[in-house]
Amino acid sequence: MASRTPQLQRFFYSHHFFGGLRQAIGVMLPALLIAGVFQLYSIGMVAAIGAACVAIIDQPGGPRRYGTNGMLGAIFLGSITAAVTGLASTNNVLMWLVVPALCFLFSMFTVFGKQGGLLGFACLLLMTLTMRTPLDPHDVLLHTIYSFLGGLFYFAFSFLAHRLLWHREEQQALSVALFATADYIEARSQFYDVNADLDATYRKLIHAQSAMTEKHQAARDTVLRELPKGGGRSDRLRAASLNVFIDMVALLDSLVATHTDYATLRRMVPDSDVLIFARDALHKLAENVSHIALNIARNRRVKERNSVKAEIRAIEYEMEKYREAGLVEKEPEVYALLIQVLRRIRNATRLVDRMAEHTSNTNSAELVDMRVNKALDRFLSRQTWRIGMLTSNLRLDSPHFRYASRVAIAALLAMTITAVVSYTSLRELVPGQGLHGYWIILTILVIMKPGFALTRQRNGWRLAGTLIGCVLALILFNVTDSPNIYLAMLVVTCVLGYSLIQVNYMVSAVFNTVFVLLVFHFLSPTTNVLIVERLLDTLIACGIALLCSYILPWWEHNFMGSLANAVQKADREFLKTGLHYAALTRAQAAARASGAPDSSTLDAEQQEAEVRWRLARKNVYIAFANFAGAFYRMMDEPVKRQNDVPALNNLMIQFHVLALQISAAIPILASLQTVPQGVQESLDAVGTYLEGNDANPPASIETEGELASLAYPLRQMVKAAQLVRQEIRGVAAA
Repeated sequence: MASRTPQLQRFFYSHHFFGGLRQAIGVMLPALLIAGVFQLYSIGMVAAIGAACVAIIDQPGGPRRYGTNGMLGAIFLGSITAAVTGLASTNNVLMWLVVPALCFLFSMFTVFGKQGGLLGFACLLLMTLTMRTPLDPHDVLLHTIYSFLGGLFYFAFSFLAHRLLWHREEQQALSVALFATADYIEARSQFYDVNADLDATYRKLIHAQSAMTEKHQAARDTVLRELPKGGGRSDRLRAASLNVFIDMVALLDSLVATHTDYATLRRMVPDSDVLIFARDALHKLAENVSHIALNIARNRRVKERNSVKAEIRAIEYEMEKYREAGLVEKEPEVYALLIQVLRRIRNATRLVDRMAEHTSNTNSAELVDMRVNKALDRFLSRQTWRIGMLTSNLRLDSPHFRYASRVAIAALLAMTITAVVSYTSLRELVPGQGLHGYWIILTILVIMKPGFALTRQRNGWRLAGTLIGCVLALILFNVTDSPNIYLAMLVVTCVLGYSLIQVNYMVSAVFNTVFVLLVFHFLSPTTNVLIVERLLDTLIACGIALLCSYILPWWEHNFMGSLANAVQKADREFLKTGLHYAALTRAQAAARASGAPDSSTLDAEQQEAEVRWRLARKNVYIAFANFAGAFYRMMDEPVKRQNDVPALNNLMIQFHVLALQISAAIPILASLQTVPQGVQESLDAVGTYLEGNDANPPASIETEGELASLAYPLRQMVKAAQLVRQEIRGVAAA
């Protein structure tokens, strides 16, 4: 862990807890008001169910406009779903047609991405809770209206909360991203520990980078959604958050560009104190970033932080000793590499110190990077909703179609088992009133995911969470009979259940189980029997979900080829835009040196090229995170479904190396006056390899003077690009 900050402290100041608190209040308020003031308990429950469906869409992080559109879609589609389910609830034949059809339709919404999946699940949640009690035709309209009003109330409540607490949301999104950055820095520091296993350290780094990429995008979507326009208080607050975000990204860029062959470094200078000081410096920087993250979440100034001056001075002293020993002449590339490490640590220290200063200076609307403009809108997430995306996936080779089919079959199987138990002598073996079909279906919908590994993982988490939750509820019901304590626990479990669902699913399942059991206890206080019933329903649902996960499965290795091609394409675009940016930077420097009268056009082109390069770099990080995530999910699947593991693992490593070396090489290329022939031929070879063709890189390149710092990353780029072409061909052939 990057810092000693307790995990509970990180959680309670995060947007996960804040969002869970907002969701819990928005869901429970209609029920408490209607039931408490007007004593209309059933209407209050229906309104709360409608609000709960909309709350599913209201997730922390991400562009606000997508959350607003998703909540409006949940209100509209959820009302239609409640009406259709209510009309069919008194007719068994219709229910057997409607429920699987709705399960298939809304499960297909995963084609629209994360927001689409949440919207589909919200509608299915409303379906399962509506089918709990059969409705007479004249009651369906009222039920739909109450559900609609509950959803509308939550939308208005959420809209008002976001308008009033927008700065708090920015702070929390930044805090989560900074904590992830601190974890990444700590993972990188372990490479300088000669006692740490390189392979294990590399796996930790990949996991940390994937998690950080997601958190950075969430912060980007939150902070960049509205830029400061003037000098008012809100603009000053936006500028402070934006300054922290800019420096956080710059810090990441600085550290990424220090990637090297750590095995070679350990072999060439195994006993060097530079490695120890670099490790300690990065560890301190990780703690400082974590401390800044916590103070931003608490809306406090950063007053104290660790100093890295001692480590920097020690590295400078060691480098002077190396220079006197003749390392510059003997191993110029190794010396240049160590100098780069020193420079990057200096730069990282400066950026971390400046981030700490931003927490104190909230009275200025001035940005640390004056080039920030509306072009940053291109860095926000994009989402497209087209009906054609649904229809084009209605085929057997579509993973979305297969997933929707599995869910529909699982719902049919759950209804069949419930019907068999209800109409046969097996009912005598089931305690209480028998099986609850709606609860079994709801549990199936919660557990089943498009990927086999995630479904199996959630299955275990759900089982463990339900078992622990039932035990805790049983203890609570036998310790006290106080309704006030039950109500307090109801609020606490509701808040924590919503807050933890993205942090720890098993613990979230524990609190959700206790919450549901408390709700049903208020409606029907038959505690022990109720607990056994819910546990039995969950066991049956988990069994059905696990069984149906083998029906039309879509294994992760089916995705790996397309994901690898996506990373290769992103790397190719990253290199192309980077070379264009470097060329324009050199041209701009030459124009200024020659005293050109008007270089404003060239300046604008250079700034636009830099924005495109940074955008390409963001796309590389996202594509790589998708590839690495799919690879590690594949490793959780059955062994016989893990195809081409060595090739894919090597491909992942080379993709990582390639992107990092491009990040390191482009700024150096931009600082040159001219690009030597050997360097240009090597760059051309990298581009050719990334296009999938054979190339002939030069046997040697220029390494005199400042070119020594370019030699290593360039050689690594050529080698990585060549291996990428080779491995992708092998995976495609397999």
